[in-house]
Amino acid sequence: MTTAPTRRRHDREILALAVPAFGALVAEPLFLMADSAIVGHLGTAQLAGLGIASAGLTTATATFVFLAYATTAAVSRRIGAGDRRAAIQQGIDGIWLALLLSVGVVALMLLLAPWAAASLGASPTALPYAVTYLRISALGTPAMLLVLAATGVLRGLQDTRTPLLVAIGGFTANLLLNLGLVYGAGLGVAGSAWGTVLAQTAMAAVYVLVVVRGARREGAGLRPDLAGIRACAKAGGPLMIRTMSLRGVLLIATAVAARLGDTAVAAHQIAMALWGFLAFALDAIAIAGQAIIGRYLGAGDVPGTRAATRRMVEWGIGAGLLLGLLVVLARPLYVPLFTPDPLVQQQLSDVLLLAALTQPVGGVVFVLDGVLMGAGDGPYLAWAMLATLAVFAPVAWAVPALGGGLTALWWAMNLFMLVRAAFLAVRARNGQWLVTGAVRA
Repeated sequence: MTTAPTRRRHDREILALAVPAFGALVAEPLFLMADSAIVGHLGTAQLAGLGIASAGLTTATATFVFLAYATTAAVSRRIGAGDRRAAIQQGIDGIWLALLLSVGVVALMLLLAPWAAASLGASPTALPYAVTYLRISALGTPAMLLVLAATGVLRGLQDTRTPLLVAIGGFTANLLLNLGLVYGAGLGVAGSAWGTVLAQTAMAAVYVLVVVRGARREGAGLRPDLAGIRACAKAGGPLMIRTMSLRGVLLIATAVAARLGDTAVAAHQIAMALWGFLAFALDAIAIAGQAIIGRYLGAGDVPGTRAATRRMVEWGIGAGLLLGLLVVLARPLYVPLFTPDPLVQQQLSDVLLLAALTQPVGGVVFVLDGVLMGAGDGPYLAWAMLATLAVFAPVAWAVPALGGGLTALWWAMNLFMLVRAAFLAVRARNGQWLVTGAVRA
């Protein structure tokens, strides 16, 4: 039984990491929400194009989110074991891996942009806007991957305050640049893409500067180490599979929405931007979990690991309940901000009710996902997400075939969250993820 002093200690640890992590995590969905609000007033076709492009772009970058997650787990384990220099060195290897990967990602995105937009179901009116946004945004991919890797280093070092400050600056720059380029310069959808690229590049520059300064203080090397880079890639492989499966779910949802018409995909784009915002808000506790669990296991403290996990799950459920209520009650205030189209507004209001239902479940999902990542339990997370994708895909594709609309698609999204929660809960209870030491064997 966890004592009151222990709970208070865990609460302080969770809050110290989760509150600033929240600001940093929501930077990307805030970018997309700002883009949606700005582009939405250009027209429904432009917003639909942005929705298609955002799904493809987010998939391209989110596939490599393991650069943050695996680095956080590895660095925090070293911190728990008392080896700060080795922790930072491992983070430097992750940054070099991000640079190497970004070269191929940019080339593929530039080449495959038309095919990707068409495959996601873009209509003839939305297609040119989607391709334009994708190709320009591809140029910001190296910066985005660098941000992921450097953020993982800082989280592993138990520092979520610096990412918060960088995120605030990045969001502010993104908003001002987009307004100026879209409306002031008259660049339309292209202006929105360029504004985001410039903001991401500035964020990456700040992150790299912070990590390099830390490396010099601890005497860690800055040159690429092939063995270290290979180790980072190996640790991140299962998490890449996990993330690709997750992105598969979201891509299928966007593709199905696109086949329901421009109005449906426009509403779906806004709903997904809001859903992403809520997901990252809950994921703030999961980020605290990655850093805390890695540190406890690195120090060999299994009872502390279990107690921290229980407390974070309680926090996740409470946060999910609060967010679900806010989504429902505040709809009249925020829905009109995204689009003046009454048909889009109506569909958006309907699906947001469904999204609100599973927020408490989402709290459990994101916390346990973060706990298992912090423990380095990537292989299980990969297989669990593949199985979840296998359940969701046929249900989602059946929606248009059976004459269902966007509401039916979001019922399928709720099924996805419930299945995912079941897999994570089973693993958390069996304890096979509790492996101690500075390096997970």
